[in-house]
Amino acid sequence: MLKSLMMLSVAASVLLLAACSDETATAPEAPVAPPADAIEPAPGETAAMPTEPVALPTLVDVLGSSPDFSTLVSAIGAADLTETLSGPGTYTLFAPTNEAFAAMDPALLEDLMKPENKDKLVTVLSYHVLPGKLSSSQLAGKSEAMASLNNKDMLVDGTGTALMVNTATVTIGDIEAANGVIHVIDQVLVPRFEE
Repeated sequence: MLKSLMMLSVAASVLLLAACSDETATAPEAPVAPPADAIEPAPGETAAMPTEPVALPTLVDVLGSSPDFSTLVSAIGAADLTETLSGPGTYTLFAPTNEAFAAMDPALLEDLMKPENKDKLVTVLSYHVLPGKLSSSQLAGKSEAMASLNNKDMLVDGTGTALMVNTATVTIGDIEAANGVIHVIDQVLVPRFEE
């Protein structure tokens, strides 16, 4: 009888454990708070409004944030154009990448970066800038000569499958900045120098 009682006790324990292990305990889900902008203020309270919108970085800040434009940023600094391209005016900047500078005649690039040739460097860099902010959609479907910042004409052609500036192709367009827009190009634009 003791043996039967013990077997019955063991069987009851096994059944009890089995019943407990089959039961899945789930924790109640935490309530999800509504987004802050969906909460209505209580009567007498005012909704919290941001005091200032987040400002976009300047053209130079955008270029400086990418290692692909380190040569251009160095050239802008050497030409003392950092303040101009960080200022309040609006510009359209056709920005050649480091790869575009590497494809240039190395002797020309070295010559342009010499302090005594600062005027030539300013001429080349200013040739990459149009006054005003022009998006690629504003340039699409048009082909016209446009005066650069140094008043030298460049041909901007948006009639084909890609936006072109002289013989350079815009590879990435419409990078917004606080003071304009950047269109990345695959060549350095070199104007004719007046003798």
